[in-house]
Amino acid sequence: MSGGASEADHIGTTIRLATLADAIALADLGARTFVESYASATAPADIAEYLAATYSPDRQRAELEDPRSAVFVAERGESLSGYAWLYARTHASCDVGADAMELARIYVAREAAGQGLGSALLDALVDEARRRGARSLWLSVWTENASAIAFYERRAFTVVGSQPFRVGTDIQRDHVMARGI
Repeated sequence: MSGGASEADHIGTTIRLATLADAIALADLGARTFVESYASATAPADIAEYLAATYSPDRQRAELEDPRSAVFVAERGESLSGYAWLYARTHASCDVGADAMELARIYVAREAAGQGLGSALLDALVDEARRRGARSLWLSVWTENASAIAFYERRAFTVVGSQPFRVGTDIQRDHVMARGI
């Protein structure tokens, strides 16, 4: 894809690099998909604290402006139905491979699940990571999120360790998964 847009014809959705104009929509989608994924297992105060710190429009603008980042969105018409964030950092608690980049977030709205958006977004991230010279990709995923773990395993990620993940005051445990690209 080399940083451009791609039409996912079978689902009528475009996968493209996000722009600063997407910051508010990304903040809204990020907060909504995080709640859809984790609210049933996390205290409301912890969710609220995490959302305030992570999904403000200002925070999204900063992430979009960071040259170490690449954020891709899945767009159908005027609305975003998924997004994925690639980040050039290695702060995992274990060996994640040579020249690694982090798949920091990948979320698809519940109403768009099962349409191939997660795979299309992951493909865009892999292409971008390769373009930037990465040789491996890593991520952290909550140990209780069986469907996400299964998705990543189908895409050749394997568990290489674990690390804590803080949601408000709640310290959760994440698998660290990695794969070559």
